[in-house]
Amino acid sequence: MMHKEIAAGLNLPSLEKGWVWLVGAGPGDPGLITALGLQALAQADVILYDALVDEHLLTLSTAEKIYAGKRAGVRSCKQDEISETLVALAKEGKRVLRLKGGDPFVFGRGGEEAQALAHAGVPFRIVPGVTAGIGGLAYAGIPVTHRDTNHAVTFITGHGIDGKLTKMDWAAVSRGAPTLVLYMARRFAAEISQALLAAGRKPDEPVAIVANAARSDQQVIVTTLSDLAAAAENAPSLAIIVIGENVRLAEELSWLAKTRP
Repeated sequence: MMHKEIAAGLNLPSLEKGWVWLVGAGPGDPGLITALGLQALAQADVILYDALVDEHLLTLSTAEKIYAGKRAGVRSCKQDEISETLVALAKEGKRVLRLKGGDPFVFGRGGEEAQALAHAGVPFRIVPGVTAGIGGLAYAGIPVTHRDTNHAVTFITGHGIDGKLTKMDWAAVSRGAPTLVLYMARRFAAEISQALLAAGRKPDEPVAIVANAARSDQQVIVTTLSDLAAAAENAPSLAIIVIGENVRLAEELSWLAKTRP
């Protein structure tokens, strides 16, 4: 009842038959989903959900649920199959919710899925979510920007479409922003560390590995750039890596740790 009152008060749009909503569920904490995301959960006929979506969100809907997760290094659904399923369900007149962890348009393949829908003539809505590279770090007490330390930040995916380390000009990346946030990079931590050190980043530059961000089992490993490879070996696979002076603020701002018994 409360959701219906909120939806009415905000004059939220309805998820119509034959439409697909690509919704970001945010990182970990189910409370980070948006009001539009809740609207989609309440109205969807079918939900295609990712591996990183909190299961508590799925219990809020009576819709048919189809697992469509993709995880690095794990056999999972093929992207083409996911896109084809979205198109087929929408053309059956279903109200379709594609529920993705984080934000659909930040290393979430939401752009690819939206393109498939556009090419098929299927109407869709993009509902942004809190991306792990911002929200996950906030849960670790690490601001992505701070006036005293950085005026730019670079978001990087650790691996390319071939599953290998992303090919880029690491020297340019090193110079481009004081704060670097890396998604899906734990497996390549050693190579990334070497590349950044060779590009002139300082060996004692602070680094944090935020594992299982915004979840009950969140773990924050603080290290340095020179020791990143060793620290990453012992970190959980689901992790965000942040490099830069803002990591030092975690000691003061780690609010989540202070709420735990």
